[in-house]
Amino acid sequence: MTGRFFDWNGSAIPFREGETIAAALTGAGILHLGDDSVGSEARYFCGIGACQNCLVRVNGAIREACLTRAVAGLSVACVERRDHD
Repeated sequence: MTGRFFDWNGSAIPFREGETIAAALTGAGILHLGDDSVGSEARYFCGIGACQNCLVRVNGAIREACLTRAVAGLSVACVERRDHD
């Protein structure tokens, strides 16, 4: 595959220059970003990093998907909120 892609739980996700991980995932139809500490579905919500509902694991580190720029070759995965809480 050529172009701009990052890995999301084993799937190649395309993105545009300047997009955040959250924008690229939403554009690809991916809304479920994991489960929160009580088992509810975590989704992209505020878009400014205030709610931390869009936490994902980026190359092993926990980041907010709405604030993290998509970069080719990143490894992005769901985060179990128990890992963070």
